[in-house]
Amino acid sequence: MQKEFRQIFRDKTILAMMFAVPTIQLIIIPQAMNFDVKNINISIVDKDHSTYSQKLIAKVGSSGYFKIVSSDISFLQALKNIENGSADLVMELPAGFERNLVREGSQKIGISVDAINGSKASIGGAYLNSVIADFNSNLEINQVLVRSNSKPYGFIDITYSNWYNILADYKFYIVPGVLVLLLTLIGGFKKWEFILGKLIPFWIIGMIVFTVGLLVCWVVYGITAVGSLALLYSAAAIYLIALLGFGLLISTYSDSQVQAMFIAFFFILIFILMSGLFTSVESMPAWARAISNGTPVTHFIKIVRMIMLKGSNLSDIKTELGYIVVFAVVLNGWAIWNYRKTA
Repeated sequence: MQKEFRQIFRDKTILAMMFAVPTIQLIIIPQAMNFDVKNINISIVDKDHSTYSQKLIAKVGSSGYFKIVSSDISFLQALKNIENGSADLVMELPAGFERNLVREGSQKIGISVDAINGSKASIGGAYLNSVIADFNSNLEINQVLVRSNSKPYGFIDITYSNWYNILADYKFYIVPGVLVLLLTLIGGFKKWEFILGKLIPFWIIGMIVFTVGLLVCWVVYGITAVGSLALLYSAAAIYLIALLGFGLLISTYSDSQVQAMFIAFFFILIFILMSGLFTSVESMPAWARAISNGTPVTHFIKIVRMIMLKGSNLSDIKTELGYIVVFAVVLNGWAIWNYRKTA
C-alpha cells in the first residue's frame, strides 16, 4: 500500500486525472447539460393586426423561451423559415382573431412545429401552448366571467407545487447524477494487477474525490445534502467496493492494462447511458429497464438524489442499498473465484 501510494503521488498525471479532472468536469458538465429548451425561433403570421393579436405576440416574445425571427404575411412565406432552418415554429393568427374571441368566445390559431429535433419540437410546442393558455386565461372577457362566477359546471381549479426542487432547476437533478458517474470512472479505470494493496488506495482516493465533489456541489451550485452525510458516505463506500469488484473482475479476464481499460470503457458507457441520468428509467422499454436495474450505477444515483434532495433515511433507501450490497458481494466474489481459477 505504501509503495502504491508513493507511485500514485509520484506520477503528476495520475494525480491530475484523479482530482483535477473530476472537479473540472463536475463544474463544466452540468452547466453544458442544460435540459431547459430556450431560444426557440418562431415565425409569426398575424393576419388580424388587432390589439389582442399584438398582446399575444408580445407575450410570446417576452416569455423568455422564444425568439421572434420574422413577421410574415402568409403561412407559406413563414414555412420557408422552417425549411431553411431559421425557425423552429410558426404561429398563424387568422383574420378576425379578436372579433371571434369577443363575440363567439373561441378562435382557432395555427401552430406548425419543425419535428426534425423531436425533443425540441415537443418541448417548444408545449411551451407555446402554455403561453397561449396563460394569455387566454388573462383576457379581459375571461376575467369578467371569473369575477361573475360564471364558471362552467364541474370547473376544476388546479394548483401544484414542486417538492424537493421548488424552482424545478435542472441542476438539482443532474449534479448528483454527474457526481456518481465521476465516482464510477475512478472505481472502474484502474491498474489490472490483482493486488489488494493496489485496491485500497483507489477506495480511499474515491472517497476523497466524492468529498471534493460534494464541496463543488455546495460552492458552485449551492446544493447541500438535506439528509444524513454519514448515510451518504456509507452508501458511497459500499458503492466503491462494488465498482472496485467490477474492475477486479475485468482484470482477471484481461491480459493487459490496455485490454482491461477498453473492456471497462465498454461497460461504463452502458452504465452511463442506461443509468437514468439522461432519460427516465420508467420510460424505457422492458428489456432496457432490466439492463438498467442490473447496474449498480442506477441504484446509487437514486440513493444520492434521495438523500441529497429529499433527506431520505435508511428505511427509504434500503431497497436500492440492498441492490448495491448484492453487487458488491457478487462482483468481488466472482473476481476472487476467477483469480484463484486462473492463478
